[in-house]
Amino acid sequence: METKLRDYISDVLLDFPKHERFDLSSRISKCSVSMPSNLAEGSARTNKSFSHFLDISLGASFELGTQLLVAQHRKYIKKETLTILEEKIEEFQRMTMGFQNSL
Repeated sequence: METKLRDYISDVLLDFPKHERFDLSSRISKCSVSMPSNLAEGSARTNKSFSHFLDISLGASFELGTQLLVAQHRKYIKKETLTILEEKIEEFQRMTMGFQNSL
């Protein structure tokens, strides 16, 4: 799931203005990479430690949602694209929280 989201984000960022390359688009990219990266890093830890990495991953997903709202407000992405991305983020959040609750 998160890989598809990250890939979708990468495609969307191609259309951002060049002046955003080191600002908003960089933050969006970092969030989308942080989500699966923290899942991977935490998976090799104890359940308690893994739960902490899941929290970090969830935090990145909420930050990503906020950054995408800013991008839509600045008209870098269409409302329809934002809706698709928000649905993917919400699915990631539901799955991650469900997994975290099972630890």
